Amino acid sequence: MALVTLRQALDQARSGGYAVGAFNVSDVLQAEAVLDAAAEAESPVILASLAGVTAHASDERFWAGLHRLIDGYPQLPIVLHLDHGPTYETCVRAMDNGFSSVMIDGSLNHDGRPATFDENVAVTAKVAAVAHPRGISVEGELGTIGGSKTDGSRAAIVLADPDQAREFVAATAVDALAVAIGTSHGAYKFDSPPDGSVLHMALIEKIAAQVPETHLVMHGSSSLPAELREQNNRHGAGLPESWGVPDAEKVRSIAMGVRKINQGMDSHLAFSGAVRESLGTDGLNVDPAPYLRAGREAMQRMVAARMRLFGSAGQAGYIGGSQS
Repeated sequence: MALVTLRQALDQARSGGYAVGAFNVSDVLQAEAVLDAAAEAESPVILASLAGVTAHASDERFWAGLHRLIDGYPQLPIVLHLDHGPTYETCVRAMDNGFSSVMIDGSLNHDGRPATFDENVAVTAKVAAVAHPRGISVEGELGTIGGSKTDGSRAAIVLADPDQAREFVAATAVDALAVAIGTSHGAYKFDSPPDGSVLHMALIEKIAAQVPETHLVMHGSSSLPAELREQNNRHGAGLPESWGVPDAEKVRSIAMGVRKINQGMDSHLAFSGAVRESLGTDGLNVDPAPYLRAGREAMQRMVAARMRLFGSAGQAGYIGGSQS
């Protein structure tokens, strides 16, 4: 089975009434945690990565390592997905390196400001015109996902416009559409538990009605469990109190039509918390293996739990075919 496209995985998810988790990884060890969780849960999985975020010497070296790892899980349907490709060129580079799915984030210009609708359509359609003949799925974005940035500032949220969804999909032919409903990226999302004034869940149903053949995606969906924040802080971190997307809202989004749920910070909190605790309780150890093993195992537990929450556990055997 191995590599499948995003379209294949999400078509089956729609038939089965569940969502497939997209789990961001920045090294091969984290990818192993995700794939071991998928094997444990017998779940399809979207292995997602951003360009330029790895500690490996280059994206290409990292991506080659992902392919070697994926080869060891022939029983699983695995989507290798580029998350938030910032440019056409980045998406093509991922395609050339064997990704079965790419996201072109045309919602933002190169300066980080929201793009116009026409600018977004133009770059998204350009990527799809190259990807689809190669059997590669494409995800676009309508509206902008906010969240914390590396410089401490916060990106603005621009909610998706349901009236533009049909026009966007018709013009771009995307397989999946990320819709901005108030979620945000990063380890600091909301100052208080999010409610209807923050998470605009009704937008999902409105957009799903406009584009019934296109799979909807919810980004920035980590829950930021308090116990993981506290674990990190007990061992040297300084994470502020913050709330993520409640599990119940993720489950509700699936019933409304969301088929792909992006998770990053929950996995990273689990990994980093276990690493910090291992280092903090063993002052004599300088071998990376024990603390990295602890991080990998904690991340695997987190990802497997999310697969069960999304309803994808036990669904691996229902997706056939592989990417040619």
